[in-house]
Amino acid sequence: MSAEADDVERLIAAWDRVEAWLQAHAPASAALLRPPAGDADITAVEAAMGVELPGVLAAWYRIHDGIDEGHGSGILPSDKTMLSLDQLVDEYRTRTQDWERETGILPFARKAGDIWSGWYVDAREGESSYGNLGHWSVDGGDEPFPSDANGWPLADWLAEMATALEEGRCLQLPNGADDRNDWPVLTGSRGLAWIDPRDPRLFPDGMIKLDGPL
Repeated sequence: MSAEADDVERLIAAWDRVEAWLQAHAPASAALLRPPAGDADITAVEAAMGVELPGVLAAWYRIHDGIDEGHGSGILPSDKTMLSLDQLVDEYRTRTQDWERETGILPFARKAGDIWSGWYVDAREGESSYGNLGHWSVDGGDEPFPSDANGWPLADWLAEMATALEEGRCLQLPNGADDRNDWPVLTGSRGLAWIDPRDPRLFPDGMIKLDGPL
C-alpha cells in the first residue's frame, strides 16, 4: 500500500469515528453534513483551481461535500466548518487573485460567516508539508499548524479529533501538549462546538463542557 493510500484509509477510519460520535451525541451537527461529492465534482473543482486535491482531502469530500452552515456547524476544532467544494473554489480564487497569495494552499474550512481566517491543506506537490494542515488569515498570512512543524497530517488531525471527542477532553497537539483553547462542548440544542471554556463569554448557560466519555 502506498503512503497516500494508507493516509486515505486512516482518514476514512478517523472520520467514521467522528461521525458515529456526532450521530450519537450531537445530532444537530450530524444533520448538517452534506451529501458526498462525486469524482466528476472533484475533477471540475481541480480544473477550476488548476490544483489537484491531495488524496486525503479528496477522500474526505467523497464522504461529505462540506458542512451546511447553521447551529452546530462548528464541528471542526477552533469551531470551524468545512466548506463545500463550490465554496472552496470561491475562497481559493479570492486568495490567489484578490489577495495575490501563493497557489496550492487550499482554504477548506473557516468559522461560519468568517472571511478572515481558517484552516488550509497544503496541496503544493513536492513540499514536505504536502497534505498537511495549516492556518491562514488575511492579516497573518499562512503558516503550518502547529507552527513548530510542517503542519499536521490531515488524517492524524482527524484521528486526534475523534479521540478527543470519545475521551471527552481538549485537543492534544502532536508534541503531546494540551490545547486548552480547543475544548469540545455540547450546546443546549445538541450541537458540537469547540471553544475555550475558560472564557465566560464563550461559555453561555446550557453549554456542557465534555469532561470524560459520554
